[in-house]
Amino acid sequence: MRPPLPPFDLESAETKVLAAENAWNTRDPERVAATYTEDSVWRNRDEFFTGRAAIVEFLTRKWSVENGYALRKDLWAFDGNRIAVRFQYEWHDETGQWWRSYGNEQWEFAPDGLMSRREASINDVRIAEVDRRIFGPREAGDTSIQPQQ
Repeated sequence: MRPPLPPFDLESAETKVLAAENAWNTRDPERVAATYTEDSVWRNRDEFFTGRAAIVEFLTRKWSVENGYALRKDLWAFDGNRIAVRFQYEWHDETGQWWRSYGNEQWEFAPDGLMSRREASINDVRIAEVDRRIFGPREAGDTSIQPQQ
């Protein structure tokens, strides 16, 4: 069981979004994959795959090139066992070039609270280091889910 469980209300949807953000900010592929069903179906940009092993492989590859990764998620909508979020994350490549990635995700959850489907559309924007605004995981006690504009 991975509470909160569907069907979601505003409070439980916000809790689920913040928990997902916190897990992704660990950059630990095994920890993140444990929040998905064994047969979770993913679309990430132009990649399609299924299952926890594929999630671990994808995240390992992703975080090997997205250095300094720091994420903020924002609840967009929810209904029953589905949640939609928008997000921003910042990272730098091997040359030191910083990027801000903007995206939207649609999530579907199994009755036990594990995510059974994730679909993500993401665009990357080159930024100067001086323009960064996300500097790691949230500070203790910060429960807001609004990404900085």
